[in-house]
Amino acid sequence: MDNSHSQMVSLIWNIADDVLRDIFLRGQYRDVILPMVILRRLDALLEPTKDEVEQEIKDTGLENLDEGVLKDITGLSYFNTSKWTLNRLKSQASDNNDILYDNFVEYLNGYSDNVRDVLKNFEYYSKARKLADNDRLLSIIERITDARINLTDKETTDPDGLTLPALTNVGMGTVFEELLRKFNEENNEEAGEHFTPRDAISLLAHLVFEPVKSNLPKIISLFDPACGSGGMLTECREYLHSIGVKDAAIQFAGTETSAETYAICKSDLIIKGVDPSGICHGNTITEDNFAGKSFGYMLANPPYGKSWKEDKKKIYHEKELLDHRFELSLSNFTGVQEKLDCTPRTSDGQLLFILEEIDKMKPLEFQPQGSRIASIHNGSALFTGDAGSGESNIRRYLIENDLVDCIIQLPNNIFYNTGISTYVWILTNKKSNKRKGKIQLIDASQAFEKLRKNLGSRNCTITPKYRDLILKVYKNFEETDSDDSKVVSKIFDGDDFRYYNVTIERPLRLRSQFSQIKIDEMLYDKGELEMSKWLYQTYGKRVFEGLESEIPAIKEYLAENEIKMTDKKIANLVSSKKWEERKAMMDAAKKLMKEIGTDVYTDFNKFFDAVADAAKELKLDVKANVLNAIARTMSESDPKAAPVIKKEHKANSKDIEALKDLYGVEDSKLADYGYMPVGKKGFVEYETDSELRDTEKIPVKDDIYGYFMREVRPYVDDAWINLPPTKIGCEISFNKYFYKPTPLRSLKENEKDILELDKQSQGFIRSLFK
Repeated sequence: MDNSHSQMVSLIWNIADDVLRDIFLRGQYRDVILPMVILRRLDALLEPTKDEVEQEIKDTGLENLDEGVLKDITGLSYFNTSKWTLNRLKSQASDNNDILYDNFVEYLNGYSDNVRDVLKNFEYYSKARKLADNDRLLSIIERITDARINLTDKETTDPDGLTLPALTNVGMGTVFEELLRKFNEENNEEAGEHFTPRDAISLLAHLVFEPVKSNLPKIISLFDPACGSGGMLTECREYLHSIGVKDAAIQFAGTETSAETYAICKSDLIIKGVDPSGICHGNTITEDNFAGKSFGYMLANPPYGKSWKEDKKKIYHEKELLDHRFELSLSNFTGVQEKLDCTPRTSDGQLLFILEEIDKMKPLEFQPQGSRIASIHNGSALFTGDAGSGESNIRRYLIENDLVDCIIQLPNNIFYNTGISTYVWILTNKKSNKRKGKIQLIDASQAFEKLRKNLGSRNCTITPKYRDLILKVYKNFEETDSDDSKVVSKIFDGDDFRYYNVTIERPLRLRSQFSQIKIDEMLYDKGELEMSKWLYQTYGKRVFEGLESEIPAIKEYLAENEIKMTDKKIANLVSSKKWEERKAMMDAAKKLMKEIGTDVYTDFNKFFDAVADAAKELKLDVKANVLNAIARTMSESDPKAAPVIKKEHKANSKDIEALKDLYGVEDSKLADYGYMPVGKKGFVEYETDSELRDTEKIPVKDDIYGYFMREVRPYVDDAWINLPPTKIGCEISFNKYFYKPTPLRSLKENEKDILELDKQSQGFIRSLFK
């Protein structure tokens, strides 16, 4: 930025402190000053044609105006039909602030729709009212039209006779962005929500365009689904200008949810002479503003770690997902393609923006050069979510469809409001031959220079030197692993990040014995044992008649004891039917204990047979599931007991045939998949112990059975593989591939340091070594 621009920024910056102090909060200065800068620039460019516009209004009448004619007269994408300019407002101002405000509003309302949309989203009418009420509206108009601030496109002189150069659209953009940067850095606790540092954006622009700059399409369409103040788009425009691309070949599109930030983005484009019609005010998650459209190049820094719980209500009807952007086609473990809801957990919606970007990729038939995406995310996008979750499935889809070109870890603390690790995902649907099926991981966490002064959490910057180094490592597509290098690269196959999430089961083993204490407990609701006991102690046998009339008193007791309970649970607790069912089961258990005794059984199967035989002998009218419940209540886990048999199978049973046909399991290995051979042609399936259940993440490059026999069976000889629940997962861990642990110090080194300290402790430590 040249000296004249710096002086102008400084003069405008001083307006905030001089005029707005004690009227607006410091964090609100931006939304008062920036619109006034925009108005002055637009006003200055319209002044030369003001008389011609007024003559057109006089000739045709205000109600018959043709907007196209007015734009032709001004030569701009906007116009103003009011009689006012800022200089006229200043020169004709009276001492009456209400009159000045009314004239100012008439001036604002005279602008074309695109400018009024900006003012509306800045809520500038209410801000102007506040300025007028505090006798500051004229002051800010006078300061912004000061002869020392030349926001016109004509050379002028200041009151001291010094020449002030003309301000081009590019120069105006520079001034505006510098003001925006200063305001955002001043208010750095909010800056990260809409303002990505220029050095990070520059890196993204180079990563997207530099590798393909010799083969760009005639029309370059840019899209940012979380465009904020438009920094990504304008930085790309500057890069494209630097390689000779004209404005006519660049198309912008973006979405921003914050009204003020949307207004900043749109106004920035207007004052740079760029068509802002592609910028939408809305929510990318809930609104598909660009449905049916596609883009060649996309950059984004979407919000991460931000809840989208309220947004979720708008894209679902009951439990059905209505927005097909967030559905992906993936194959399950058996190879069957499924259309899956891939929305992530509601606590973090950042990956929804990647789905939006993938949905908007321009197909190769329309752009043979392919689409390219650079999207910044935090570490959770790499590894959060188990196999089958929305996050894991999104990563799976990207990798299985060979869309991930490279992921780059950025330095910590380059953003204003967070110091966490961040990563740039480079995605494309047109990889070069050498990159097909491969993913490059780059650790550029050390590629930075320290700032002299912290800006919020930001304490470092990616200088052009380091930007070019990162770009070089990316373009070379080679592995680097030098201790001296600030940028380290590793190359992987896509399958290196995919895994099978395999369930490993172990049999349930129960020791059984009738016990009067356990029988007495059967009267109470197991899910709400203490509350159930309190009800019986309080109301006695009335529980068998129903306690619905006592619900208000019960709720009062719950409130006094700070116990939270739903109405449904309360209804179950007071239900006479439930109490009678439990009492009947308790009475049956007493009779069975009397018949069977209190002998200990280490084989639940034999214990249940004894219970069933006793029930038959006693002619108890009890169903099999109730007998099983009684037997289970009298049992507890014991690793020395025999496994509980769930089911007996013949060799040609449907379950075994399905296992063999669907998964290719051999007869000789059925025992390793949960079917234990018994006799010549029979198999036994054991019940599983949920407490002992485990899962193994087995790389897809590995064999599940081989892994099981190597890593599990030697340590747990009664385990088996439960194949049907197997899911395919995907995660990427930078620490796994780049972390280098610091070697531990030797005992001699430790002893030397300790003895050095001993000199200060009068030999006490030395005595410990004798």
